[in-house]
Amino acid sequence: MTTAAQTSTQVYRIYIKATPEAIWDAITKPEWTARYGYTGLASYDLRPGGAYTVAPTPEFKAAAEAQGFPCPDVIVDGEVIEAEPPRRLVTTFRMLMDPAMAAEGFTRITHEISPAPDGKSCSLTVTHELEGAPLLAALSRGDNEAEGAGGGHAWVLSDLKSLLETGAPLAG
Repeated sequence: MTTAAQTSTQVYRIYIKATPEAIWDAITKPEWTARYGYTGLASYDLRPGGAYTVAPTPEFKAAAEAQGFPCPDVIVDGEVIEAEPPRRLVTTFRMLMDPAMAAEGFTRITHEISPAPDGKSCSLTVTHELEGAPLLAALSRGDNEAEGAGGGHAWVLSDLKSLLETGAPLAG
């Protein structure tokens, strides 16, 4: 049996052979975010209360529209709650591509980067608090992968790890 507490917060941890600064840049800089996962162009105003947005790349927008999904110019919006480069980033998050998901409102994502004792790698922990957002929770878990919606956080983080460690995303 699954309880609401089990499904309202998702936690993912990966280990990446990269510096905290490289991981931070890959999360916060559009020239990196366009290269892995859903390939959005992330923009952060890294001050508390600052804007967080993700715009689709031209390729993403064309693919979405080819599948019959109109793609807005901003696909995710939110607000920066905390930013402690290169260790911790907390933002709100609202998916705008689907009207039903957008109506669920804002959720909260925390990225925590911790160097390993060996000094050669780091852990990246992503905690997504999804209370009141069951559609986004399903997407984030990868439940809609068979319908072409990607594999959620696990897939994005695997792609990020591949890009940082090999220079190429999983599909590359």
